[in-house]
Order: sequence, then structure tokens, then C-alpha cells
Amino acid sequence: MYTPQVSGADLVAARLHAAGIRHAFGMPGGEVLALVAALERVGIRFVLTRHETAAGFMAEAVWHATGAPGLLVTTLGPGLTNAVNVIANAHQDRVPMLVISGCVDVALAESYTHQIIDHAALLRPITKASLRAEAGTEDLVTDKALAIALRGRPGPVHIDLPISVAEALVPARPMTIRAMPADSMPADTGPARALIAAARRPLIIAGLDLVGDDGATALKALAERLGAPVLTTYKAKGLLPESHPLCIGAVGLSPKADAIVKPLIAAADLIILAGYDPIEMRQGWRQPWPADKAVIECVAEAMPHGMHSATICHEGPVVLALESLGEARPAGAVWPDGQPAQVRAELAQAFAVPADKAWGPHHVFAIMRELAPPATVASADSGAHRILLSQMWRCEAPRLLLQSSGFCTMGGALPLAAGHALVTGRHTLCFVGDAGLEMVLGELASLRDLALPVVVVVLVDQALALIELKQRAMQLPRQGVDFGGTDFAAVATALGGHGVSVHSAEGLRQAATAAFARPGFTVIAAQIGDRAYDGAF
Repeated sequence: MYTPQVSGADLVAARLHAAGIRHAFGMPGGEVLALVAALERVGIRFVLTRHETAAGFMAEAVWHATGAPGLLVTTLGPGLTNAVNVIANAHQDRVPMLVISGCVDVALAESYTHQIIDHAALLRPITKASLRAEAGTEDLVTDKALAIALRGRPGPVHIDLPISVAEALVPARPMTIRAMPADSMPADTGPARALIAAARRPLIIAGLDLVGDDGATALKALAERLGAPVLTTYKAKGLLPESHPLCIGAVGLSPKADAIVKPLIAAADLIILAGYDPIEMRQGWRQPWPADKAVIECVAEAMPHGMHSATICHEGPVVLALESLGEARPAGAVWPDGQPAQVRAELAQAFAVPADKAWGPHHVFAIMRELAPPATVASADSGAHRILLSQMWRCEAPRLLLQSSGFCTMGGALPLAAGHALVTGRHTLCFVGDAGLEMVLGELASLRDLALPVVVVVLVDQALALIELKQRAMQLPRQGVDFGGTDFAAVATALGGHGVSVHSAEGLRQAATAAFARPGFTVIAAQIGDRAYDGAF
């Protein structure tokens, strides 16, 4: 009886396709050509980018858009080292991602050292696991990597795929569906429900772990049943629609926001941490409440971070824990003094467009929020603009503002927007500083080649504004933060898009309206000038 022959790469690709993956991103080398071909054969599109870091961020965006794990493919050596930044970001931002790198056989590596490094040793601190596929284990290792990436607190998992294993022909094996273990219910939540029953001023802080669990429904149900106001971290914006009266707003890196919301935290007699991870927060959030405050923590995996204390910690699927807590409710009326509504109004006013200014970053964000369709997905790069944007930008659903929040790396906003536009076909919006855009200018060519409808708004001040603010606060001289001006409109045109430079609110309105109406990508260079963020956040 004839048994069809397939390559080891085909076995890997089949498992990835069965997991719902339809896109792979990277820059290929000879060591992964068999895998690229196998991916295409099973219906996984390989998308060429200009840099491996950008490829990883595009893969993350696909996860946000579709729920399928991201897939990053790199060649050995410099291909993988180029991806270290985005792999570390996936680890700290809880992104389920498979990173498959080509490699040579162990015996060959002993004598052939060209581009050879220890991939597993390099990635061990920034991945959940680093595995190696060998003959006969190709599909098993792939299934194991997927399970590790998705279970518990999501994160990146690396697979080294030797050239000989990828290219070797082996008898085809029947597809075995290995079911993921079912989520387990949290431990007895009776003591936590007793704290809820006794509460008169309950407060919920929602964060990163709940985004991965798609916990918007559970959060809304719990908040409404308890009458508890909700604060979210930047990454968790929209888990409770920001138009909801119980949604106070976002917190994270803004001292101005902290000053407004911390009295509310102090007044609360019960705090429920719904997937809250302090990795997103500034140092001012170290021990933000006294140790004797009643705190219920629901977290995917408990971590000894030392940032805060908790009375009760439920470790495991956050959604299940919140659903169990929702069986309780306070015995009496909550927040009778109306303090949450007052804080909500004060927080909104603190980040409103200044009445005494005609132009600046506040105007940029307010105008783009007004003109962008409500469900438009936006991305933000790291820098001063991200802090102000994260406070101002209203989200009515989760995953509408994508950013590097735990790792806070520059260069992520453009590929995040690109990846989302690739799989949805809809306009996405990218906010980036001029230094951040200069890091990834090559990816504008990727937008061109993929015909992606991305509106890139670059805030031009010719400085590392956030670092300059810190220099002044420390009474240090202004050094190493200034750079020359780039004609981003001309660069966009040269790379096949449309570019325009704006200096006023009316100019931005005209440019943005046209950008959302045209196919392809547009770069809008908003000239905001030096020290535009003074007093903004």
C-alpha cells in the first residue's frame, strides 16, 4: 500500500493551520525556505516585511483581530536576533506567538560556525519555552508550542526547526486533534464573595490579563451587579465601554491622572483586581493602597512582583473568577456620595482640548477621534504622545487601541496598524512620533506592497519629547534628544503612498477626511513644535 510522502515542514504547517493560523510574517533565509513553501501549500500566507521586529508586531495585530496565535518566521542567527525586541514585547505584553527559526543540525553546528548562536539560550529569558523539532516530533512539538503559548498567561514560544528536519520526506501521518485542557474553575470564592457583601465602596481595576481572556462581558456584568466603578490600564481600554457611566477612565503613566484617581482608590473599601498586572504602570503605583485594604486579586498567574498587596488571590482563568464573584452583591447601596461620577468628570476635563491653544497634540487626537469611524482600530507608539493619547482616546470595545504597554518599545505602532489592516481590509490609524517613525520607515514600503489602507499620523517635534521632559524635571541639560527634521510627506510619496504636512486644526481636518476616503496609505505629518506636551499629562 502506497503511503504519501510529505516534508517535516508540511507536518508543522498542517498543525499551525489546524490552530487557525492563516498568516505568517518575516524575512526568509535559505534555512526556512522549505517551511515558507509548506505554509503556502496549506493556506498560510507568508507576508514579507522589511524587518523581523515589524513582522512580530504584525503577527500580534493578527491575534488581536482574529484570536489566532501570531506566527513569526526567521532565519538563523541575525534573523532571530533582529526579532529579540518583539519577542520580549510579546512576553511582557502577554501575546501568544509562535517564533519558528531555521537552524542547522547539531552535528554540523559543532564545526560550521557561520551565523551560529545558541538560539535557546538567547531566548530563554523572554519566552515561555524554547523547543527543537527533530525527526518524528514535528507535529508533536508544534502542538506543544501552541498549548504553551495559549495556556495560563499567554506568551511567545520558540521552535528551532533544523534544515534537514524541515526538508526531509517522511510518510504522511493522520491528523490527530489534541484537545486543549479545559479551563478549571477557581478555588472557593466564598471568602471573596463575603468581602463583596460587606463592601459599600467597591472599585474594580481591570488590566492586561483580562484582554487575553476576552473578558469584556464578564467585567461589565460584575461592575453592573456590584455598582462598582472601573479603572482600566491602557491596554485594557474598552473592556468596559468608556461611555459607560461606571467607566472612570484609564490609568498608567500619567501623574496627572494618578492625582485624580488615587483619592478614589483611597476611599474604596474593596478593590477587585480583574486581570490587573502592574507591569503597565509607572513607579508611582508601587504599593498604591495600604496592606490592610480589602483586595481581591483575579490573575492568570500569580507573580511575586512586590508592587501591591492582596487579601485574596484567585489564580487561573480570570473570566471564570469574575463570573463566580458576580454571584455576590453588596448588601446595601454603594458610593452614596457620588464620588466616582465626580472623578470621572474631573478626569475627562483634565485631558480636554485646552481652550487657550489653537493647535497641539490635544487637537490632533480630538480631531482624529472625531473623524475616524467609531470602530476604527488605532495604534500608538511609545513616547509622550502615547501617554496623552491613552488618556484622551475613547474606546467602546477592547482591542481598539493597540500599543506596547508592558515593554513600551518604540517602533511598534506602524506594523501593528499594518497587521490589523491586512486581515480586516479596513482603514486603521497609526499614531507615532517622528523618532519612532524613522525607526521603521522601511515598513511604509510594506504598506505599499500590500496595498494597506493605513492612516499614519506622525507628531513632529524633532525631539525625544518624553526624555526631554524628564531631563528638565531632573534639572539636567538638554542633551541627546534633538534631531533634524524629515520631510515625511515627501518620504511617503517616494515610497508609494500619499503624504501631507499640516500645521493647524483645519489642515488636519482636511487631510484626515481625504485619508479615510482614499485607498492605500497616507502619512499626515502634524507639525506640533517643541515642548508641545508641557503640562499635558
